Amino acid sequence: MTPILTVTLNPTVDLSIATAQVLPDRKLRCTAPQEDPGGGGINVSRAIAAMGGQSTAFVALGGAIGTKITGLLAAQGIGVVPFPAPGETRQSLTVDDLASNQQYRFVMPGPCWSASDVASALSQIARALPEGGIVVLSGSQPPGVPEDFPARLADHLAPVRARLFLDTSGPALLHLMQRKHRAADFLRMDDLEAEELAGRPLPTRRDTADFAQELVVLGLADCVLIARGADGNVMATREGRWVAEAARVKIASKVGAGDSFVAGFTWALARGLDLPQALQHGAAAASAAVMTPATELCHGEDIEALLPQCPLHFV
Repeated sequence: MTPILTVTLNPTVDLSIATAQVLPDRKLRCTAPQEDPGGGGINVSRAIAAMGGQSTAFVALGGAIGTKITGLLAAQGIGVVPFPAPGETRQSLTVDDLASNQQYRFVMPGPCWSASDVASALSQIARALPEGGIVVLSGSQPPGVPEDFPARLADHLAPVRARLFLDTSGPALLHLMQRKHRAADFLRMDDLEAEELAGRPLPTRRDTADFAQELVVLGLADCVLIARGADGNVMATREGRWVAEAARVKIASKVGAGDSFVAGFTWALARGLDLPQALQHGAAAASAAVMTPATELCHGEDIEALLPQCPLHFV
């Protein structure tokens, strides 16, 4: 089994509450908060654990909230490689408005990193991974972490022959495109991020597959994955292009769907499945995640049940 190391530089404790209606200038009576450890890489590790798999979470932690995250992850059986964050770990808040069935998400920035923090993290990530493993870098970068961090991480992992799965957005993604730097073995983004990067609309699966393959040819990654929401997930390599359908399920919350996709895809690869099969497992995991409320992520039994509803097609 290939070892998996997830990396979360900007973790959070996710607080999820519900209230009858979100209105200004009044006290809003809420449900008891649900607390979950959050951040992209942490969510990937949690989803892998829900599938019966194993991974190790490299997490930057600081203060009392950082200590709480350690305990929450230990309770879920997830091994942690802690890295000393330069400040208190952040919290995030999700509020469900029961009257409108709308969800509000409030995300804090996290502590500011120095250049020495960045250099130390890069070295420790490379040391934490067994040779030939898979590293998943997912989630937002904290203030102070440079845009070229994913590219620098890829360089640090080369000596241990690790494969890098990069799920990023914003300035970091734009930096990779502008510099045409090899970002990772696997690069994932959603449809809005892809359109922003492409500088043009991508209305169809074929348009998305064309752009994904452009990024492969440019050398950003060997495999590019683009999520199209309910229209499925597109994957392109030099050899081919596929789409995995999204299962038709009742949506409770879209929180964590992308992280669940990454978990399903990565865990499939770790077990020796090929890329199209991994794409199908990722699509089933994302579909399973939207069935659960708030930050609960996917359930392993739902993924297995939804696999037949996520067929593969060439595109």
